[in-house]
Parts: sequence; C-alpha cells; structure tokens
Amino acid sequence: MIILEPFGRNDFKQLINWIGTEELLIKWSGSLFSFPLTSKSLDWYIKETNVPQVSNAFVYKAIEKKSGDVVGHISLGGISWKNRSSRISRVLVGEPAKHQKGICQQMTKAALKIGFEELGLHRIELGVYENNKAALNCYLKSGFKIEGVSKDILWFKDTYLSMIEMAILEDEWKNLNP
Repeated sequence: MIILEPFGRNDFKQLINWIGTEELLIKWSGSLFSFPLTSKSLDWYIKETNVPQVSNAFVYKAIEKKSGDVVGHISLGGISWKNRSSRISRVLVGEPAKHQKGICQQMTKAALKIGFEELGLHRIELGVYENNKAALNCYLKSGFKIEGVSKDILWFKDTYLSMIEMAILEDEWKNLNP
C-alpha cells in the first residue's frame, strides 16, 4: 500500500538522484525544468504548496507503507478552487526495480482520493506523452478517460511528441470507489 506525504527539502536529493537523464526529466516534467534537476529549481517548485484552500498545488512523496521507503513522487497542481479542478502531474516511480509493480496506480489513486475526498475537487485531469505507454495504462486502470490529444506539443530529440489528455470526474471516482 502507498501513502502520500508532503514533499519537502529533505526529499530533494533522492528525486535528483532518480532523474539521471534528460529523457527521464522530460517524461517527468515536460519543459518545466532544465537538466540536470537542482535543489534551487526544486525550492521554486515547492514554494507555497500544500496549504489547503490556499495553495494551488500539493506536492507529495509516495511511501510504501510496509517498508517505509519513499518510492515515488506525484503532484496535484493547477488547482482552481472556484471550478474545483486540478491536474495531476510530475508522476514518477523512482527505482527501476519498483516499475511494473502497481505503484503508479496506487500513487494515482491516493492522489485522486485526496483530490476528491479531502480537497473537494470535481474534476482531475492529466496529460501523458504518447510514448509513455506504461503511464497511459496506469491512468486508464485508475479510472481516467481519454478526452483528446494535443498534437506535437513537445520537441525532443529531433521529433515532436503529442500529449494524450485524460480526466476523471468526482462521480466517476465515487462509482469506482463506493
């Protein structure tokens, strides 16, 4: 089981170590950060986060409850309190040995639970690059539905990548989690 706790300065080193290539940084954050990831850029990233009804972003580390190990990272950002909406972003299962073990799905469901049940959101969306099939499958299994594609949104390694846009509404979440 995965639990989410606020991501802070003490977590920077581990995240920086996990993101060892520009390609992984792009998958994780699009063009938000430059490679290599730094403590200075992460200071900016977490500034004014994780304050209910005030912040427009909540940034988490994912902890494997049984072992107590930090295994990933996820955020709920771009919150519109008026529209009760948010966007999941910067999802990462850290160690390659932990990939394909259902951790992404557990992290995503934990973020949805916080968004819908604690923050009172109505809609949560996300975008996933078309070449990230594992993440796409994770989000589909978590209840997200594909809404469309933003074509050629990112130029990387001499090619454009498109982004698959997905969302889930609070009623859909409730039906999956009675």
